[in-house]
Amino acid sequence: MTDTLSRYRKEWFSGAAGARRDILAGIVVALALIPEAIGFSIIAGVDPRVGLYASVAIAIVIAFTGGRPGMISAATAAVAVLVVPLVRDYGVEYLFVATILMGAIQIIAGILRLDLLMQFVSRSVITGFVNALAILIFMAQLPQLTGVSWHTYAMVAAGLAIIYLFPRLTKAIPSPLVAILLLSAISIGMGVPVNTVGDMGRLPEGLPTFALPDVPLTWETFRIVLPYSLTMAAVGLLESLLTAQIVDDMTDTDSDKQRECAGQGSANIVSALFGGMGGCAMIGQSVINVTSGGRGRLSTFVAGAFLLFLLAVLGPFVGRIPMPALVAVMIMVSIGTFSWNSIPNLRRHPWTSSVVMVTTVVVVVATSDLSLGVLAGVLLSGIFFAGKVRRMFEVERIVSPDGTQATYRVTGQIFFASVDRFTRAFQVEDRVPNILIDVSAAHFWDISGVGALDKIVARLRREGRHVEVTGYNRASADIVDKFALHDKTGVEMGAVPH
Repeated sequence: MTDTLSRYRKEWFSGAAGARRDILAGIVVALALIPEAIGFSIIAGVDPRVGLYASVAIAIVIAFTGGRPGMISAATAAVAVLVVPLVRDYGVEYLFVATILMGAIQIIAGILRLDLLMQFVSRSVITGFVNALAILIFMAQLPQLTGVSWHTYAMVAAGLAIIYLFPRLTKAIPSPLVAILLLSAISIGMGVPVNTVGDMGRLPEGLPTFALPDVPLTWETFRIVLPYSLTMAAVGLLESLLTAQIVDDMTDTDSDKQRECAGQGSANIVSALFGGMGGCAMIGQSVINVTSGGRGRLSTFVAGAFLLFLLAVLGPFVGRIPMPALVAVMIMVSIGTFSWNSIPNLRRHPWTSSVVMVTTVVVVVATSDLSLGVLAGVLLSGIFFAGKVRRMFEVERIVSPDGTQATYRVTGQIFFASVDRFTRAFQVEDRVPNILIDVSAAHFWDISGVGALDKIVARLRREGRHVEVTGYNRASADIVDKFALHDKTGVEMGAVPH
């Protein structure tokens, strides 16, 4: 208990220098969240305040309940695209109910330790996920760069110059914040004709209020929202856990993935109760936070709290922030997020890893669906792994000098992918009367392997041969005892080593 409190205190209060970095980084993130939240609201077909209030609530709550300090969670496109039919057919109140149920499912997922499924996501899939997100982040800026005047391009170029050159002067203030403030001052002071945040949608006025969804609490309502809630919960957890792993790598620290699952759930429930949509971790804003110096929970809290302050107090000013300044920040995020080493590694790494990475990128970019890309990468990884393990298998046949006994020494893993080779190894035409199958260097993993051994022994005995199987290890003996039939055909099991 004492260790937990000490770690939690450290995650919030990391000294004066750490607190200053967290606060400044949180301010940068809050500014970058505004156009994203408005855009996601438009995607979902709801009022901009639904996305903005969601970003406020989720960021503030996850700062306390999340398992990855310094990671930013808010309204996201990954969740927004899923609820378009629900909002169109039933209205925004049903979206709030679906978001509450989404949160409850995520809390249950945390309790059931579904975060452990991340162990099956390979490094190649994570690299593909990161690269695809970098490409999507850049593509999302293209509407702001097409059909505009030269002023926009000039301001984007100036913003990138400030972002990359200002740290040479000092790193005390995050360069993205400097870029946003300077370009805003120039745009407002000189009346530069560029798009502003206010052009994306009307900003809300005042504070969000607590309210229960105005829908009938019936089985029919549950039936309508459950499919959406399950999908939202799965996609939200997938993106959050992958982003947490990426932030772990960037900061060389570890995080509590089980707590992150439950934390995401509680944040989404609070979001819905204050008129917000569902959300999850955001890799773009998380990268902004980390690269701006944000490491602790304070940075996440400041991002949500300062966004609320901007909406409630400085709304008219926020609406005049030039979009080119925020586009420059997001291009920086895209460049910094992309794993540039993965390009030369395409030739250096095993071809299977490169195929998995490229497939993940292609599917995500083609469908704009992170879950489909990750699913494709995980399935390919599983297929390639099964093929690799399948090749780590050998059967050696030794016939005694007098020709009365054939010993089969089995080495490797016997499971569904290797049973065909295992079976064919015993298809020999001679009629040696005694067969010894030595499995001391093998391991039976599943009922497919056990079933193959059953068929081999049964066939050999039908041919009138005496068959003995010896050398089971403990785990193989357990599964054979439970599922095999060959012991009923007179096969003598060898000694089981302890």
